[in-house]
Amino acid sequence: MLADAVYPDAELDRRPVLATDARDKAAILELARHMVDEPEAVLPRFVELAMEIGGGVSAGLSLYEGGPGAGVFRWRHLHGSLSAFEDALTPRDFSPCGVTLDRRAPVLTVHSERAYGWISDVNIILPEVLLIPLFVGAFEPLGTLWVVSNTRGHFHRGHAQSLTELATFVGIALRMISSEQALATALEEQSLLAKEMNHRVKNLFAITDGMIRASASGAASKEELADGLSGRLHALASAHSLVSRHLNEVGRSPRASDFHSVLDAVLKPYDRRASGRSVFEADGPIVSCGDRAINGVALTFHELATNAAKYGALSVPTGTVAVRWEKDGEDLIVTWVERGGPAVSAPKANGFGGALLHNTVTRQFGGVVKHDWKTSGLAVTIRLPLEQVTA
Repeated sequence: MLADAVYPDAELDRRPVLATDARDKAAILELARHMVDEPEAVLPRFVELAMEIGGGVSAGLSLYEGGPGAGVFRWRHLHGSLSAFEDALTPRDFSPCGVTLDRRAPVLTVHSERAYGWISDVNIILPEVLLIPLFVGAFEPLGTLWVVSNTRGHFHRGHAQSLTELATFVGIALRMISSEQALATALEEQSLLAKEMNHRVKNLFAITDGMIRASASGAASKEELADGLSGRLHALASAHSLVSRHLNEVGRSPRASDFHSVLDAVLKPYDRRASGRSVFEADGPIVSCGDRAINGVALTFHELATNAAKYGALSVPTGTVAVRWEKDGEDLIVTWVERGGPAVSAPKANGFGGALLHNTVTRQFGGVVKHDWKTSGLAVTIRLPLEQVTA
């Protein structure tokens, strides 16, 4: 069969083993001493040494990219006759490298171009190739180290043993490079997050200062001032907790919350129906709510809920609020509709809460807010640019 001809499993053991050159092991150990300081720099030398140990005409690494059972191999650090194919991609599930990873042992191939069309298509002739698997630990595949010979009957078990020893150091170097890259990425992301959090804290202080000044000028008593500030600060705290939760994953960028989660966090303190059923009906598509938008969304709906609890549907046991949102082109339209509460009418003067809501929607988001003071209950329509909500 063609597969048996391409993969002559017993050939390595049948061939006579020549004496191992002690200089090869000395060279491996010398390179290993440099791995801590320059793991990236020693990889090309490891490959060159593999070609020397194997007595081949070419050598290289096929590094695995992708999940288990899928993905591709990328050819890296090639030496010798195949060096022109640096950075080429080959399939994982239809290649000698894939077979080597599956067998988890050295593999000898003979004229593999006869079984794999993608090799013969580029006019490569491979009389023999010895492939060594590269793994981290027992399970994580890194790829293969391979050496090409231009003659049949060249490789023997001694080559396989020496190259397997070399492959151990290659695997360690690759792992060190991967760890260094992951650490560098994590440090960069943490630096960006620290700057973002510094900016966010400054904004929170500015918002709080503005609320204190405006609330103090409009409050009739210290109790009213305390209640108003406490509620707004709790809304900001709920929004901030959504951001903080994302920062707990070291080395990962903060993920955006969805709009529904922000609403739920802010409205939860007002959901006090004794029957256990929610007074809120919330419905809409999944819309991400970016970290920069969370505070504004929280303050907006805290003000609506506070107003409903004082004067509207949430001031009586039978009242309910329906919050719905939908995408309209590049905008997000949110409706807040109160039912079952006392009859309402437009206020004669706009208080601090109303001004805060209006300014947040128009200034922070560049949106539009409209109030409809129906006898059956207040209805509010808010139009927000989606790009501002997801930012």
